[in-house]
Amino acid sequence: MALDNTGFSSCSESLSLPVPEKGEEPVEEAPKDALPTNVQDAFEELGHVVTTETAPPTQQQANNSMSFQDKMAAREAQANLPFKKKIQVPGQERGRFGWGRSRRKRQRYVEKNGRCNVQHGNMRKTYRYLTDIFTTLVDLNWRCSLLVFVMAYAVTWLFFGAIWYLIAYCRGDLDHLEDEAWTPCVNNVNGFISAFLFSIETETTIGYGHRVITDQCPVGTMLLLLQAILGSMVNAFMVGCMFVKISQPNKRAETLVFSRNAVISLRDDKLCLMFRVGDLRSSHIVGANMRAKLIKSKQTQEGEFIPLDQTDISVGFETGDDRLFLVSPLVISHEIDVRSPFWDMSQSQLEKEDFEVVVILEGMVEATGMTCQARSSYLAEELLWGHRFSPMMTLAEGFFDVDYGAFHHTFEVDTPSCSARALALAAARLDAHLYWSISSRLDEEKWEGPNMTEQTVKSTDSESVREGDGPTFTVGGVTNTQDQSVVGEQNGSVTTDQSESEA
Repeated sequence: MALDNTGFSSCSESLSLPVPEKGEEPVEEAPKDALPTNVQDAFEELGHVVTTETAPPTQQQANNSMSFQDKMAAREAQANLPFKKKIQVPGQERGRFGWGRSRRKRQRYVEKNGRCNVQHGNMRKTYRYLTDIFTTLVDLNWRCSLLVFVMAYAVTWLFFGAIWYLIAYCRGDLDHLEDEAWTPCVNNVNGFISAFLFSIETETTIGYGHRVITDQCPVGTMLLLLQAILGSMVNAFMVGCMFVKISQPNKRAETLVFSRNAVISLRDDKLCLMFRVGDLRSSHIVGANMRAKLIKSKQTQEGEFIPLDQTDISVGFETGDDRLFLVSPLVISHEIDVRSPFWDMSQSQLEKEDFEVVVILEGMVEATGMTCQARSSYLAEELLWGHRFSPMMTLAEGFFDVDYGAFHHTFEVDTPSCSARALALAAARLDAHLYWSISSRLDEEKWEGPNMTEQTVKSTDSESVREGDGPTFTVGGVTNTQDQSVVGEQNGSVTTDQSESEA
């Protein structure tokens, strides 16, 4: 059965091998190691460096025109070339396949300026805001507050102006404008505009004297009393809101500054977490109090997940160091002890943790007597391990000079990279070693001293030598132990005994 060659007519000519026809010389095949001239020129220009950039369209067209053997040879040569090594950018983490990826930035719970990054949604009982309308109006922004302030007066003026116009219309005062014998409710009210102006004069107690109420209108008298009372209430309410909003101590917190970073270093041979706080104004914060919170999600032993769990960080509550006399910038210190949440945290572990430290400064403004609160926060990457704050106070002629240009400056110091637990264990081992070594030496001197003296005395009695009838000299015997000889020399065991000669 013959095969039909029409089915292979669509194949590319580059995939077919050259077959020499009769009468033609055989075509020499290019060696596998030899590369085409255009590929060699390209490699010479690139210096045998393979880049990840895509080839331009002209080069792709040139590659398409190459034969199958040339393409295979080019691929083999490209595979044999050394590739560039991937360089990991500092500040990036390794991914699953070794590719660099940027570390995900943690969402702040409290911004650096103290604003809480929390939004409330799906609140159905919005009528609760109206029950505390005063606080609601104070909490509004200035644009809405000014709009409410203007609308409160405009609505009341328009409302009572419409009622004055309605009274004049119902009594027929508008129909007897030219009648001098007619006594209207309000003189010189000939329309809505004049009634509106009379309402403004009544509520603001201006009283130009051109429009006045008469004694022939009891309804108007009652309305005048009602508008005067309600006008006074509106004035008191709106002026009070504006005064409280203007005198809010929120802007006072703008002059209470915290350091840009917190540091961890040794203080009195103990690891401490420290940050700096200062007051830019000359008027002080009375009764300043400092607090700190650790914001970190955790999971309980029962499997309950608690997002943004808050843990107290002691900044001197037991010793009273949390109560500040904030005249000059102070460095607030948290000692990392057994009760600290950073007890088991080392420098390497700190770089992997995901938490936020919120610091809160509270006090009373000296000028207004209102309570002020300033807040800030530090993420894990904003805690500098092995750093210390630069000094910023110098002694000038007659006063202390504070240089706020060095408020955020830190410098590196020698700090162990282990955790506070490991540092405490190492210190305990060192103390125990010193204690037992000193006590053992004291025990040796206590028990070996008397025994050595007794042995020396016994040896002296046994080795005494008498010489003739004259006086006898007894020389202290030397024992075999080197220590005893030393003790004998120190004690001076040389004695003289005189005895009479026997007949």
